[in-house]
Formats: sequence, structure tokens, C-alpha cells
Amino acid sequence: MMRSIWLCADDYGMAPGVNAAIRDLIERGRLNATSVMTAQPACDADAARALLDCVGADKNAAIGLHVTLTAPFRPLTPNFTPLSDGAFPTLTPMLLRALARQLDRAALAREVDAQFTRFAELFGRAPDFVDGHQHVQLFPQIRDAVLAATAKHAPGARVRQGGRAQPAGLGDPKGMLLDALSRTFKANAAAFGLATNPAFAGTYTFSSATDFSRIFPSFLNGLPDGGLVMCHPGFVDATLERLDPVTQLRQREHAYFASDAFLADLQKADVTLARP
Repeated sequence: MMRSIWLCADDYGMAPGVNAAIRDLIERGRLNATSVMTAQPACDADAARALLDCVGADKNAAIGLHVTLTAPFRPLTPNFTPLSDGAFPTLTPMLLRALARQLDRAALAREVDAQFTRFAELFGRAPDFVDGHQHVQLFPQIRDAVLAATAKHAPGARVRQGGRAQPAGLGDPKGMLLDALSRTFKANAAAFGLATNPAFAGTYTFSSATDFSRIFPSFLNGLPDGGLVMCHPGFVDATLERLDPVTQLRQREHAYFASDAFLADLQKADVTLARP
């Protein structure tokens, strides 16, 4: 039976090369969603206008907010805490603080609200969906701020949960953590009246030896209708090299999604991209 899924490119706004690669794939009909890092310099009015032009009046891709709360990125709001050299903490310290409930709730709420407000300023509307860079939307305390802000600014938006169609096993500790965090996230989202994706896929080890074209079909196995696959296509430029260790893999993802092999893999799995 044919299934319709969401293929979402994260990190629009991180760097000009990432922006260009995502727009290219949307124009080719190879993506149907992208989430935007509104706090970054590469997400300015010109980048937003280019994305809106690419999506077009027919709205051939959904545009979401990619809540960003980890280094090397910096907050939109003054007096955010904690900071490290003016930037958010790196992923592990942020997760540990969240698990220990040591984050400043008021500071979180102000920052997440500011990222929603910036999205509305850039795109003239609320986001179609909400997720988080490095899955921060799932973390304790942060999820409270994200869900409350979504209910306030974009009550019709769906929010991304990271639970798999089949629970992760002992050989996938990251998947197990995302599954566990997502159980609470889904329950809390339902309490706010917010919709979530039925299942999630797309995580893998960002190793230089990874053959993305080989592993992508596995993301489709067991993914239900309406499921979501996360991806990170991009072209390497100086900004990306400065901000993120994942560079060449982004180009490999772009090359795969632009290829006939990607279309063949969708057809073999009886999968099509959902219409926004």
C-alpha cells in the first residue's frame, strides 16, 4: 500500500550553502518540508524571501521553525542563561541541565517566543510545524517552553516527536533516548491539543565513511503513512565549516536526493512525498 511521508530538511538558515541546497531540492520536488533556524545570520529577509519564492503560491513544501538552543549558536534575547562565551551551551551540557531541571524557565520561554516572533517577521505567518536543532524540543523544561509557545503562536502547527515506528534496541542508545523522551513529549503535546508525527526516522552516525544512499532506504522500513524522515542536505561553504562539523555528508545527502536512485528507492518502498 502506498504511503505518504514527510521528508524534512533541517537547518535552513544555518549557512548560504545549506539554504541553496534545500531550495534546489524543493524546486526538484525532492523535499516537502524544511525547518528554519531563525536566530542565525544566514536566515535574513533575503533568505526567507528566496524560500517563499521557491515554495511558491502552490505551497509545494511546508516551512517550520527549527528551535535552536545549542552552541555555537547565540540567543536572540538578552540575559539568556546559561551561556558559554556568549553562545548557548553545547548539546551534552544542555541536555544534562535539562534532565536535572536546572534551566531558567523564564529565560527559555523568552528565547523560544523570540524565535517564533522572528519567524513571523521573516515569513509573514506562523510556522507550519515546529521541531528543534539536535532534538532539543524533546528535552525536559525545553519541551514545556516549546509546546507552550507553539500553542500560543501556532496552534495549528504539528510538533516533531522522535519516536521510531519500531522501538530502538540496545545497539542504538541515541534512538532509545529519543524514544523515551518522545513518550513524554507526545503526551504533553496532546495535553496542549497539538498534533505530532506518528513516527520518526533519519538519525545515523555522522561518519565520513557513511554511505547515505545505502542507509536511506532503511529509514522507510515500517514508517507509517504520515511518518517523518529528517535529513540535512547542504553545499559546503565557509560559514558551514565554521558552524558545524557535518559538511561533506550534507553534500552527499543533496546528491542522493537529487538522483534517480532516490526516486527508485521511494518507488520500491511504495512511498511518496505528502502534499503540504
